[in-house]
Amino acid sequence: MRLDEYKKAIREGKEKIKSPAVTDIKREPTHPGEILEEEFMKPLGLTQSKLAKELGVSTKTISDIIHKKRGITPYMAIKFSERFGTSPEFWLGLQMDYYLWKAYNKHKKKSKRPVLNK
Repeated sequence: MRLDEYKKAIREGKEKIKSPAVTDIKREPTHPGEILEEEFMKPLGLTQSKLAKELGVSTKTISDIIHKKRGITPYMAIKFSERFGTSPEFWLGLQMDYYLWKAYNKHKKKSKRPVLNK
């Protein structure tokens, strides 16, 4: 699902968003950290430190999520859902799509390598 489709779904208050199969996605899915920053923090005027303080986590945690150095854990999904009025499944679904796409494409590249006979 494209970022603009997520935006529309969020505006419409949809809690469940059907994602296409990971094998059908041609480009890397948007990392949930980018969605957090662009669709939630910026419109609300939240800085990383302000959000971290509100959620009771470190600024580094928020920064790492935004910069794709850390994924969304179930714990953070609950915190984000409470803060932004979404569901934990929304955040975990975004993260799962991202992880599955990465794993699938890494596996696909490995499986195309020629087998060397010893």
